[in-house]
This record gives sequence, structure tokens and C-alpha cells, in this order.
Amino acid sequence: MSSLDASLPSASAGAPPAPRGKPFYANLWVQVLVAIAFALLLGHFSPAKAIAMKPLGDAFIRLIAMVITLIIFCTVVSGIAGVQDMKKVGRVGGKALLYFELVSTFALLLGLTVGNLVKPGAGFNIDPASLDVKSMADYAGQAKAQGVTEFLMHIIPTTVVDAFAKGDILQVLLVSILFGFALSALGARAKPLLDLLDSLTRAIFKIVNMLMKFAPLGAFGGMAFTVGKYGFSALGPLVKLIAVFYATCTAFVLIVLGAIAAAAGFGIFKFLAYIREEILIVAAVNTSEAALPTLMEKLELLGCSRSLVGLVVPSGYIFNTDGTGLYMTLAALFVAQATNTHLTAMQQLTIFAVATLTSKGASGVSGASFIALVATLTVVPTIPVASMALLLGIERFMSTGRALVNMIGNGVATVVVARWEKELDRATLNRNLVERRGKVIESQ
Repeated sequence: MSSLDASLPSASAGAPPAPRGKPFYANLWVQVLVAIAFALLLGHFSPAKAIAMKPLGDAFIRLIAMVITLIIFCTVVSGIAGVQDMKKVGRVGGKALLYFELVSTFALLLGLTVGNLVKPGAGFNIDPASLDVKSMADYAGQAKAQGVTEFLMHIIPTTVVDAFAKGDILQVLLVSILFGFALSALGARAKPLLDLLDSLTRAIFKIVNMLMKFAPLGAFGGMAFTVGKYGFSALGPLVKLIAVFYATCTAFVLIVLGAIAAAAGFGIFKFLAYIREEILIVAAVNTSEAALPTLMEKLELLGCSRSLVGLVVPSGYIFNTDGTGLYMTLAALFVAQATNTHLTAMQQLTIFAVATLTSKGASGVSGASFIALVATLTVVPTIPVASMALLLGIERFMSTGRALVNMIGNGVATVVVARWEKELDRATLNRNLVERRGKVIESQ
């Protein structure tokens, strides 16, 4: 029995009556929502004080980030080592990667289609020479078009310790998978180490649940800084692009992911309600990594096996970049349209092809998608890189949309793969979506 199951009230005969529910205001999602509301007010009426709240958001993100690699390592290793059939591990990984590529590629195509139909950049008539080239210098320096060989070589860390020190999810995942297979091959001799990993996993998730008590403060700091520094007036003439992007994100979640969820036997609205705390936290602190630990915990609580969650969710943060895909193709067309740069069908397909690679690994870190976009546009010299300066002022707002879609998409993907593996039936899944909502945090 997992630590999640142990945290639920026992249903056996003679068990003590279930405790009364918490007051409405004691729910984490309510507290985060209230914190966001206060942050919006502070950011609007006192921008200077709101900007000073930034350390609260940064501290919360760093607190969560410091345990992510340990969570991935413990979950993946114990999950793989505990699976008797090693073919299942390969089967789950193969299905997950196939799903990731299909859905994220569709997201890239959707962004390209919307950009051509709506033309959010039309009418700007921007002269690239009038833009602040210096503001793009740092991003251009970090951007580098990455080939397949470079991407594959990046997966291999210099040392095992280096992977954890850098916090590179993909490298940690590789180390964890190898370690898991090694322990599985050892058989009974690995039991003491597996018991230690199980205890360590329980302790780490307990730490996460302790840290989540500070989520309202982190949400307050992150949102206050965003509104105080940029303000709603910063949206200015780019409001059309923002509106088009968020409308596309909403349509993708409700229609595309909704259809996938329906085919898997559950409703997208029920799922969104189930992960509402994670949605609010990501929206406030502007990074999907902040929700990774509790998302994994909730998916396991939902009925997905620990090994499946440990494989699908971390790899999804690298390969299942739905929100990033929507942003990159839509934003590429925007800057071309805004500067009156005509793109041929072949040039658009080139951007699409390059983005399928550069978008990978850009979901967890705030600002990484922007750098990936700059790297993508370098393959089409007719688009002046300086034109990317148009997006700098709204990057924070666009980043939030990307992070939300990436996180939601990874959650849906995990449940879908679990359904493919017949780990939970339709009735159990839908019952757990309602009955176990919020149990991860509230049960602590």
C-alpha cells in the first residue's frame, strides 16, 4: 500500500468515523485564490510594494524545485524495480512517447493554423530597425538551434551527481531508469535498498505537503510581482495576440484534451476540478514545475500506478509540450506578420519542423520557451530576430498560459496511458475524481 492510500480513511468494519470536512476557507485552493485576489489589488494600487513581494514567489518555487529531482528518482526507481514484467515498463514508455509526439505535434499545427487564419500581427507595420536590439542580446546569446544529435547527447549527464546538481529532469530520468532496471535485475538482493527508497519517498512527499502550506504566500508573491511590474497596461496593442493565444489554449484544453479524455472514459471538467490547486499555483507562480510533486501524488491517488506516474509525468515535462507548441508557431507567425515579413509555405513548414525539436524541454522553466522560439526563428533569416523584442513585454503573461496547458496536458496523458494499460476502469476513475478531490493536501 502506498503512502497515498495510507493517508485515506479506512473503510473497514470498526474503523473510526470519517472526520468532518474542513471549513470552506481552510481549503488550499480557496486560500490560493484569495491570495491571488489580494495580489491583483496590491499590484494595481501599489506597484512598488507589489514588486517587492517577488522573493515570496521565488522562494516557494525554489522550495518545490529542490525536491523535484529526488521525487523523480525515488518514484521511477521504486516503480520500475517493483514491476515484475519489464516488458510493461517498455510498453508504457513507448505508449507515452507516441501520445506525446502526436498531441504536441497537433498543438504545433493548431498554433500554425490559428496564426494563418486570425493573423494577430497584421496591421502592426513594425520597422525592425526601430526596436530595442539590446533587449534581445541575452536571449539571442542563449538561443542555439539544437540538432537531433545534440539533443540526444544532452540526455547523458557528465556525472550522476551533475544531473541532480543541475536539476535537469531528462538527465535525472535517464539515471533513474537505469538504476531501476539494475535493481530489478538484482532481485531479492535489492530489497533493503528498495525499502530505504520507499521510506525516503514517503518522507519527501511529507516534505512536499508541508511546503504546500506556503502555496498561498508563493502565489501572492508571484502574482503581485507580475501585476506590479508589468501591469495590465503593459498588454497595450498586443492584447489581440494574448487574447488569441489564451482562446487557443482554452480551446485546446476543452476540445482537444476534452475529446481525448472522453475517449478514455472521463470528463475534462471533472479532471480540471480535481487538479484545481495545481492550476491556481501554476497560474500564480508562472512555472509548471511548482505543481509537479502534487500532480504526481494526485495521479497516484486517482488509481494510476506509481511506476506509470513516475515514467509518464517527468518525461511528459520534456516531450509533452502542448502549450509550448501552441505558443511557438503562433508567436512565430505574429512577429512575421507584425514586421510585414512574408513567409512561404516551405518556410512555415521549416519553422514547424524545427519547433518539434526545440520545443522539447522548454515546459518547466519560465522563459525557456522564449529562448527556444528565438532559436527556432534563426532557421528563417528573413525574420529579424530583433522583432522578438515585441514579445518581451508580454512574455510573463504568455508563459503562464504555456505552463498551464503543459501541466494539464501531462495530467491527462498520464490518466490516458493508465487507461490503456487497464490499471483502472471507467467507474473507478470517475468515482475517484469526485471522492478523492483535494485529499492529498487535506489529509495531511
